[in-house]
Amino acid sequence: MFDLEGMTCTSCAARIERKLNKLDGVEASVNFATETVEVHHPDEVTTGELADVVAAAGYRAVEQEAHGHSSSDHDHSAGATDLRRRLIVSAILSVPVVALSMVPAWQFDYWQWVSLALAIPVVVWGAWPFHRATVSGARHLATSMDTLVSIGITAAYGWSLYALFFGTAGMIGMRHGFDLTLARGDASANIYLEVAAGVTTFLIAGRYLESRSTREAGAAMRALAELGAKEATLLVDGPHGPVEKQVGADTLVVGDRFLVRPGEKIATDGEVISGSSVVDQSVITGESVPVDITVGDRVIGATVNGGGTITVRATSVGADTQMSQIARLVMDAQNGKAGVQRLADAISAYFVPVVLVLALVTFSAWLLAGGGLTAAITAAVAVLIIACPCALGLATPTALMAGSGRGAQLGILIRGPQVLERASRIDTVVLDKTGTITTGVMTVADVVAAPGVSDDQVLRRAAAVESVSEHPIARAIARAGTQRLERLPEVEGFENAAGLGVRGTVDGVEVLAGRAAWATERGLAAAPEVTRAIDEAESAGATAIVVGWDGAVRGAVVVADEVKPSSAAAVADLRRLGLTPVLLTGDNEGAARAVAAAVGIDRVIAGVLPQDKVDTVRALQAEGSRVAMIGDGVNDAAALAAADLGLAMGTGTDVAIEASDLTLMSGDLRLAGDAIRLSRATLRTIRGNLFWAFGYNVAALPLAASGLLNPMFAGAAMAFSSVFVVLNSLRLRRFQAR
Repeated sequence: MFDLEGMTCTSCAARIERKLNKLDGVEASVNFATETVEVHHPDEVTTGELADVVAAAGYRAVEQEAHGHSSSDHDHSAGATDLRRRLIVSAILSVPVVALSMVPAWQFDYWQWVSLALAIPVVVWGAWPFHRATVSGARHLATSMDTLVSIGITAAYGWSLYALFFGTAGMIGMRHGFDLTLARGDASANIYLEVAAGVTTFLIAGRYLESRSTREAGAAMRALAELGAKEATLLVDGPHGPVEKQVGADTLVVGDRFLVRPGEKIATDGEVISGSSVVDQSVITGESVPVDITVGDRVIGATVNGGGTITVRATSVGADTQMSQIARLVMDAQNGKAGVQRLADAISAYFVPVVLVLALVTFSAWLLAGGGLTAAITAAVAVLIIACPCALGLATPTALMAGSGRGAQLGILIRGPQVLERASRIDTVVLDKTGTITTGVMTVADVVAAPGVSDDQVLRRAAAVESVSEHPIARAIARAGTQRLERLPEVEGFENAAGLGVRGTVDGVEVLAGRAAWATERGLAAAPEVTRAIDEAESAGATAIVVGWDGAVRGAVVVADEVKPSSAAAVADLRRLGLTPVLLTGDNEGAARAVAAAVGIDRVIAGVLPQDKVDTVRALQAEGSRVAMIGDGVNDAAALAAADLGLAMGTGTDVAIEASDLTLMSGDLRLAGDAIRLSRATLRTIRGNLFWAFGYNVAALPLAASGLLNPMFAGAAMAFSSVFVVLNSLRLRRFQAR
């Protein structure tokens, strides 16, 4: 990735891209709005060679740092400051020139010479960025938008000089030995100083506002870059134990131990090795509720420690951290190009030469039609000035910057413009169950006791014997027992029967906990109340663990994967978007139907293997559906990749996230609807921008060529077209999640 310096319009961007892509094996994509170029090149092509190609085209390329942060922000700010200074001076000088030219009552004697004096600094110094870029392009036999502007301003000013010295006023001066003080107001119809000065001011204003606005559109990207901690408290071994040392967060390496006190940002991704706390992860997930963390839990760099002091061992640093990966995904999305934008780029590449030819044709046509030299120059200058390919070039990148940046703030990562186009066509959403609709964490839903036994007694003994096992169901029962009871009894003689259950001695009694069939095989009979509860639990998709001692089943603990509180609302939101939800899971039919009923899904496909998920997605596509897949596990990765649109839960596996098009960082399914809504809004904005940009040029050029558009108003309209596109894109920053 390179930062580019010297671009002034989309023709510049198209030229750089064209030059780079001529190199063997090189694929370059220039983003005019962010002033960057992303280049994929073979090893035999060095970055120095790429920079030389850009330099040969008349621009400068500076390689970005490894973390992907732009090094051009300072230059961007300096450029905006320079434009602001030129705008203020030019506006102050141009206002009286325009006023004197357009209001006859204010035209005092010799006003033309006053206008000439005021216009000179505007046309020369104020418009210098346009002239400089034109000369630079000419040295490389290239044209740009600045070529049109510079020629237009120079033509208007040059014709005004001709009119003053050799027109009506000039003839008066010549008859009196060049006593130009005799020139009064009779040359006003033949001079265009107000056009030269006014157009310059309008165009500088447009470029300044464009610069400010595009910088605002990329604010979320820069905010991501600034979120990380700047310093870290490194723990180094000393003669008397660990010693604290303040270091820059960017100097940490994998394996370093560092201290994080309450209120401090976590310096980099890592694992907690001592202490416990609560961490505000809203910068990553968009969720404002802090997360409890303790020894063994992973923490993310740039999140805020809100509780106790913790010691963290760094597991990822620099470009490998989750925040850097998010920033890279956002940048990739902003640098991509939608299909419709590629058409705009192709048009922009040839736009300037075509406009130059059109201006020449306009000039010649007016002369041949007998319209006179003044009318011919006026129409030709208007054609040069009204043309604006910049709006075409800004249409997509500014919307992507604003949309993807807003998505990142909400915890939605969009991989690129192609995703936006696909998201707009989706009509079916396939949802994985575990970890997507449900929490993916087994919890105790109910405890059933046989007559004469209490629920607490059943849970106490089941939790005690299960506390030694590492099985997810065992951990759920042990966790429930610990939370509900003060203390679990000790277990002796623990045995694990793989796939069947566990047993051990608790309170001097041998306790069995496991499958009902296993208990029956061992001669333990169950009371009707317990048998009925087991049947009901399993028909609802839950798992019933029977608990027995003293030769009989004394109760059962019902364990289930809990439905996320937000899942039902999320499914309803997807329906409101016109999407048909489908539940796809490897679980049994009963469990799938129970979850589907809880969240409002009618169509259920259960008992599928990972490869079957891909087949299911393709079968739906074969039916004519445009399918989005939402999942979180490794077993969902292939289906995510096969779907028209893949959405991964950020709480899931890295494999699933890599295979997806959109990532929902918080794990809240409601973000799926927000993601599709934001994608559609961004694509609508891009299409609206391009419609305006194309429509503006289609309508304006004939008006200018026909002489119906004053060059000064043409300059104002040209500046407004680019600013309008950018401001329209900025509306995406106000997008609200539901």
